[in-house]
Amino acid sequence: MRVTLTLLAGMALAGSGSASAQNTSSEVAPIIDVHMHAMDDAPWATPVCPNQARFEASDPKNGPEASFGWSKEECSPKLYPAPKGEYMKMVLAEMERLNVRGVVFGEPDQVKKWQAASPARVIPGTSFGRVAGSDSAKQLKMLEVAFGKDGFKVMGEIGLQYEGISPSDMRADQYFALAEKLDIPVAIHMGTGGSGRANVAMPTFRGSMGDPLLLEDLLARHPKLRVQVMHAGYPMIDNMLTLLQANSHVYVDIAGLIWSYPRKEVNRYIERMVDAGFGDRVMYGTDQLAWPGLMAYSIGLIQNADYLSQEQKRDILYNNASRFLRLEQPK
Repeated sequence: MRVTLTLLAGMALAGSGSASAQNTSSEVAPIIDVHMHAMDDAPWATPVCPNQARFEASDPKNGPEASFGWSKEECSPKLYPAPKGEYMKMVLAEMERLNVRGVVFGEPDQVKKWQAASPARVIPGTSFGRVAGSDSAKQLKMLEVAFGKDGFKVMGEIGLQYEGISPSDMRADQYFALAEKLDIPVAIHMGTGGSGRANVAMPTFRGSMGDPLLLEDLLARHPKLRVQVMHAGYPMIDNMLTLLQANSHVYVDIAGLIWSYPRKEVNRYIERMVDAGFGDRVMYGTDQLAWPGLMAYSIGLIQNADYLSQEQKRDILYNNASRFLRLEQPK
């Protein structure tokens, strides 16, 4: 029997195979989700099992191949996409219920729609599109308006990896120079892209362009640039730690990673960063794309992490992002 999204988001998902959702109350401690997406609907979305145990191999002879390589395992809970036309309303309702503010990325007009619907919850973000063969003057003008008159706060999501381009490629440098000039943090996709992403769905995607150390030349050119490494550069943990050690204004988000890989692996990756001394630079995020129940589920993974202290959990769920975004004092 299908569990409704409202019920799913409010369930106490206790036990070894699940995580508990946050309590609903006006006294719920605030949370910041640094990685969300503004959209109306996601017609491509299907019900998913979070933290799947495996990614399946495929044979090009048998096609069509699944674009994310997820297995067909049964699970509880299962996350369902929002009904047509209900996505924004349902996600904003979850943000209100769970006391979440979110950095919402997308086209400026779409993000403004979300911000108008919930100005207290939505922190607006937008970015340039493709750099290969693009009209850079037009894109720069759009960004200048967005981060000037329109009050956008974060430049992201920057998806150079999907073009097979390094973040230090000079074709993108003018956009990063603008962000440094305006003192706007940038959020760059690095790492995870889904099983089979390059050979099935996006032939220009390159896993190697998600190496966190590719940021070094960019950071050397723009030493005041604040960088959010999306997906924490997964799975390149050693290089991620090397970059964090060398650059103290680089933060990571655990969005996407937190729910789309096996739970043991997710916890091990987060624990490595915290144990290495970088617990003050790990930020919570969902990579919210289609499933409103995803927020409660992924918050529960942090709340139930027995390797984190209460102070470390609050840092990940709120304090680190508040500092990175320069919002207010930690709570």
